[in-house]
Amino acid sequence: MFKFLDQVKKYFGMREGYSFILFGIASMLIVVLLLGFSGRQSSMVKKPNVVIIFADDMGYGDIQSLNPLSRIKTPAIDELVNSGITFENAHASASVCTPSRYGLLTGRYAFRTPAAAGGIGGFTPSVIEKERLTLASILNNAGYNTAITGKWHLGLNWATKDQNIAQIDATTGFSNVDYSSPVKSGPNDYGFDYSFIHPASLDIPPYVFLENGKVVDPNIILTTDVYPIRKENTEFTWDKKHSDDKAVYWEKGVWWRLGEMSASFKVEDCLENIVAQGEKFIGKQSAERPFLLYMPLTGPHTPWLPSEENKGKSGAGLYGDFVMDIDQVVGRIKSKLKEEGLLDNTLIIFSSDNGAYWPEEEVLLHGHDSNKGSRGQKGDVWNGGHRVPLVISWPNGIKKSNTYKGLVSLTDIYATLASLSGEKIPAGEGIDSKDFGDVLTGDMSFTSRNNMVHHSSAGMFAIREGDWKYIDGLGSGGFTYPVRLNPDEKGPVGQLYQLNKDPLESTNLFEAFPEKVDRMKQNLEEIKRAGE
Repeated sequence: MFKFLDQVKKYFGMREGYSFILFGIASMLIVVLLLGFSGRQSSMVKKPNVVIIFADDMGYGDIQSLNPLSRIKTPAIDELVNSGITFENAHASASVCTPSRYGLLTGRYAFRTPAAAGGIGGFTPSVIEKERLTLASILNNAGYNTAITGKWHLGLNWATKDQNIAQIDATTGFSNVDYSSPVKSGPNDYGFDYSFIHPASLDIPPYVFLENGKVVDPNIILTTDVYPIRKENTEFTWDKKHSDDKAVYWEKGVWWRLGEMSASFKVEDCLENIVAQGEKFIGKQSAERPFLLYMPLTGPHTPWLPSEENKGKSGAGLYGDFVMDIDQVVGRIKSKLKEEGLLDNTLIIFSSDNGAYWPEEEVLLHGHDSNKGSRGQKGDVWNGGHRVPLVISWPNGIKKSNTYKGLVSLTDIYATLASLSGEKIPAGEGIDSKDFGDVLTGDMSFTSRNNMVHHSSAGMFAIREGDWKYIDGLGSGGFTYPVRLNPDEKGPVGQLYQLNKDPLESTNLFEAFPEKVDRMKQNLEEIKRAGE
């Protein structure tokens, strides 16, 4: 700068006394130029909107473009695949609802918070720590308008009639909840500006919608006041074990537990109500402020209640028909974004909370492999329990469809979106989240993580490192029989698989590679202790 001033003085033949004036003028010019440049930069770089469509119990193999043998048509999701990036090796951190959702929203493994590590009911208190920053909090801090419409399943602190903790009387179906009072803690306390939720899964009471913490219809009845417990042609099958004699059970996959329900609530219309609220939220947005819409759907989790339009249309029974409804949700949301002029700068993320609940008898019955070539199903520590579809589309940012083969966890969405929004993650938050943003810019060789921890519904742990997977125990650890096996006197006490050669986890190499077992077990324990 001083060299510049000397040149100006020399050119105009200015005396030394004018230097101070000249310095001030030059400084002002430089500031103006910098401000102008900064303004152009800020107007050019726009934070993307984010829509997360989170299916419930949907398998990787259900999507036809990811599994040519799928017996379910999924044109809307196929379109995302053909225009975006497919993550071939994506996994939930846990193989059941609540811990998987906790991981997505906090960027932390759920086992670090015992209350979040297992399945919960509809009356369980909040499992996210009071001061924990969620994905919604991070994006809210970055200027986003944030909303959730769908299944929460992370606990609510209900107001009660007797000031005791909320609980249900299993014999009558009634609870002590005061539905006329707002909840004391819910999504609005974790970064969401707007919330329209069902408390848990659609087979778990209470069956109510809450909007910004208030029950929409506090006129409460029982499910059995509207729905008959059985139909004339009811036949019990493998999933009857999840319900008792008081539950509504009409046929395989069509059941829900006894409990309280808003008089206006219709189980068969729940998904439609959730989607309509999501569309309504999008309709209120503009290009002037970025937004996050987290839409955790209630399907294709039980009860399998497909629309009349799709009933009988798939080759995978009621479940497959219901998946077709989920596909139509993707198409509707994309159409709404386009209608509002918001599609080009919107990151659409489609995934599922865990693998499909699709036992071997259903694979054989329908000739449809919902978990596509993975062993096991929802709940299991094997890949079928935690491998999930993950597809990301973003017209402004992703110019070419591609497939990423690297290891990715749903916990990684937290750090990736924080980075895209320009928000720094505070120390101690999102500790199990890795930013894979480079993949979105087209770098398919990028590696964001080299290991990942999984845990099953029964609390069995596994660690993945490269092509190797170590499981700390015997059995599925989940819904597939046997859940746990006692080791033989001289046999292996755990499982070790080389996934690139054995994707079905069929050959246990535990005894063949003792040093690898010891090292991976030690690494697993170190990761589990981190963050304590």
